[in-house]
Order: sequence, then C-alpha cells, then structure tokens
Amino acid sequence: MKLLLDTHVFLWYISADPKLPERFRLAIQKPDNEVYLSAASIWEAVIKHGLGKLPLPGPPAQYLSQQRKAHGIASLPILEEAVQCLVELPQIHRDPFDRILIAQALHHGLTIVTVDPDVGAYPVVLLSNT
Repeated sequence: MKLLLDTHVFLWYISADPKLPERFRLAIQKPDNEVYLSAASIWEAVIKHGLGKLPLPGPPAQYLSQQRKAHGIASLPILEEAVQCLVELPQIHRDPFDRILIAQALHHGLTIVTVDPDVGAYPVVLLSNT
C-alpha cells in the first residue's frame, strides 16, 4: 500500500503521541508499505511553528526533514499535474493544505492516513483508524 500521511499523523508518529491510532502506527511501520509525507505538510508545519501554534524541538524545516528521513518516510513533491486536480475538487474542505494532500492522493493513487473526517467526503482512499 502507498500511504500519504496527513501532517498531524506524521507529527503524532514522530513524537510517539498516544493520539496516533495503533492501526496507523502499524501501517506506517509495515515494511511492504510505501510511506510519503508531502512537501505541503512541511510547509504547513513551518507556518504553524512561525505563528507559535506548533512547538518543535528544533528549527522546523531541519527538524521535520531529519525526522522524516530517520523514520524512512519518503518526501512527496508538489507536482503541477497534482495541483491541476484541485480544479475538480468541490469546496467541501477549505484547508488548502488538506486540499493539496487530497489532490496528490488522487494524482498518485495514494491512501491518505488521517483522522480528519472532512477528507473522507472526497473520492480518495482513506486508511480507517478502526
């Protein structure tokens, strides 16, 4: 399975946060799965850190990149072709970071790992937390 982690899932995973559903942790750690973190998630975390909404133990761009690599998670760049998928998405979810993750999942055929119920309103494959 090819997984795309939502930003909160990645942050919970790297910090061993008990909010991370066990099913998600197991899927991320399963050797057969390909696990990705979008560049949009790094962008979102950098912005939230700058606004004082996301404390991190180091400079966000460096820390998050180091954590992504340390956990064997691949970086997913934002391609123009994926961005074009945004045009066809209904305005259900207003968060631009979640919208780009949805577009990337659709373009690349990825399963989104999230607890955000609004993402499920789109025609994407979700990893259920049950």
